[in-house]
Amino acid sequence: MPAMQGMMSGDDMTALQNAQGAQASKLFLTQMIAHHEGAVTMAQSEIKDGQYAAAKELARSIVTSQQKEIDTMKGILPTL
Repeated sequence: MPAMQGMMSGDDMTALQNAQGAQASKLFLTQMIAHHEGAVTMAQSEIKDGQYAAAKELARSIVTSQQKEIDTMKGILPTL
């Protein structure tokens, strides 16, 4: 099974563990943005193709909350 979009690889985790200071924060935020974007993509697929109303409602909530967090993280990045 292929890795889900936005999932960190072992190399990504190692890079994060080895980073320090502002570089560690930048790397963390960059990786988390990609992770959240993967969640949004998955949730949008559920909204489009899902059959179960409760799961589709949860997916809509995920899109809203994850996008808000993406926007927040993108706002923090330039300050580091």
